[in-house]
Amino acid sequence: MHTDAWTGSAPYTGGDLVTAAGTDHVRLVYEYLDAGDLDACASLLHGHVALDLPGAPTAHGRAAFVHAHRDHLGAPARHEIDHVVAHARKVVAEGRRFGQGTGDTCVRFVDFFGIAEDGMVESCVRYYHALP
Repeated sequence: MHTDAWTGSAPYTGGDLVTAAGTDHVRLVYEYLDAGDLDACASLLHGHVALDLPGAPTAHGRAAFVHAHRDHLGAPARHEIDHVVAHARKVVAEGRRFGQGTGDTCVRFVDFFGIAEDGMVESCVRYYHALP
């Protein structure tokens, strides 16, 4: 399950309601990906969503987004989100991705999401932590 980054008791103070809805959609994207519910995940995405993952071509569209995210770095994974920042229809989530197999390590990442005018996830660019 996800860490306290999503469970703060303070009300959303980032400004507009579209960003608030987008922040909820981003949280659910991770939950649905982790549960393997690709249809539910796709329901949160804008029709022209774009996903940029390191070392992979840009995925365009709902189906391409969920399949690329699911298949990136191999087998199913779970995400633990440590920090979330949202402002002006942008959501940044920093966390760790854990593989499901034995011996799989965690990979630290930062995802930058763009939120469409209707609150749907419109884009995502992922960056991984790398040692210098």
